[in-house]
Amino acid sequence: MKSILRSVVATGVLLSIPLAAHGADLPMAPSYQPAAAPAVVQRVYNWTGIYFGLNGGYTFGQSTPMSLFSSDYTAFNFDANGGFAGLTAGAQIQSGHTVIGIESAIDWADLNGSSRGPVFLNGNNIGTATLSANVNSISTLQTRIGYAADNWLIYGTGGLAITNEKSTLTGATFICGAPNAFGSNPPCTSISSFHIGLAAGGGVEYGVTENLSVKAEYTWVGAGAINTLKENMVRVGANWRFGM
Repeated sequence: MKSILRSVVATGVLLSIPLAAHGADLPMAPSYQPAAAPAVVQRVYNWTGIYFGLNGGYTFGQSTPMSLFSSDYTAFNFDANGGFAGLTAGAQIQSGHTVIGIESAIDWADLNGSSRGPVFLNGNNIGTATLSANVNSISTLQTRIGYAADNWLIYGTGGLAITNEKSTLTGATFICGAPNAFGSNPPCTSISSFHIGLAAGGGVEYGVTENLSVKAEYTWVGAGAINTLKENMVRVGANWRFGM
């Protein structure tokens, strides 16, 4: 019986040797690593494009409208303040953090002011009158240069301004339009005239979406060779930009 058991064990051992050797020759099962998650690419805000918008605000400053009658009259200054609203159009391109563009604004305004005082013709007092002025439009064409920090844009502006101003003399102690010892008296009818001047300022703009942005800015305007109207425009606006 023992001899039979030894034979069975010996046979099992002999059979297991080639099986073990064959198992050692088998390739190891590959180990699988989980796939790496794709890198998240953060999108950089782009200010390049053509845009259109709305703007409005309040302006305050001084008017010197006697030059609307003639340059022979001495300056007659008074405050002229009021609101304005209008349209904006522009185009700009971004390179790195720098944004360069051009912008125009056409604003309908209601600036008013008046004062009573002496009227001088070539340095000679010809009487007194009440001088009033109304500015019904202020338009600007400016270059914009700014620094972009993602959705934020800080910029400066500079260019031209065109204003339309109307002036009226009332309550004069002289006869309007009549000749005098120094020339002739100014007319008392309203005179309206466009004046070209300068504009400069700066502001900040924020990109709400890829296309929509809002802004707040300050613009100084000096019209009529900077001696007819000097205004400080504080405005807010919204622009819709079409990317390029």
